[in-house]
Amino acid sequence: MVRWHAVARYGKDHKESTRRRIVEASGRRLKSDGVHASGISTLMADAGLTNGAFYAHFTSKDDLVASVVAEQLGDQVTTMAALPDGVDGIEKFVRAYLSVAHRDHPGDGCPSAALLDEIGRCDDAVRRAYTDGLLAVMDVVGARLEPAEPSAARVRVLAAFAGMVGTLQMARAVTDPRLSDQLLAEGVRNALTALGLEPDDAISQARPSRRTSP
Repeated sequence: MVRWHAVARYGKDHKESTRRRIVEASGRRLKSDGVHASGISTLMADAGLTNGAFYAHFTSKDDLVASVVAEQLGDQVTTMAALPDGVDGIEKFVRAYLSVAHRDHPGDGCPSAALLDEIGRCDDAVRRAYTDGLLAVMDVVGARLEPAEPSAARVRVLAAFAGMVGTLQMARAVTDPRLSDQLLAEGVRNALTALGLEPDDAISQARPSRRTSP
């Protein structure tokens, strides 16, 4: 009996660890290749598993996508909460989001910039996961703008973030490296202005790009 309990406990931990591995690997693949271009076989192969293991953890591909979105945005909440208090933390967030590194490594970046158009065409569960996760991130930012009432800043933060997402998407899409850098730098200025912060040195502090045209 003791041995049976030990096996059962190991099995539960192992299943959770495997599920987490699938979600993490799928997050990178989905953000790099897109939801519709990433089949279950590819996602499971990335996790080092066979197709047959998929349904032990998820009811459908949309269920997996919803889990990825929730996990990714939850990680953003954790990252944002670890930044300095007040507007210094917001500025660091904006500059990191509209950075050369984020532009050039979508698989390691934000699901909004990589997947927003596809999320809008997913089922309600995926969209709910995205909505809940997004608002949690925005409220962490809002708490730095309006500590007494974070929800009061929600729409302003969402509007600024929408501009950041669009800027990053366009910076990834254009083939002119210099133009892409300029978009990122101007996006920093615009986002800080939209949030009511001082963007004086946003352009001068933009990092030069090493990206080359395809």
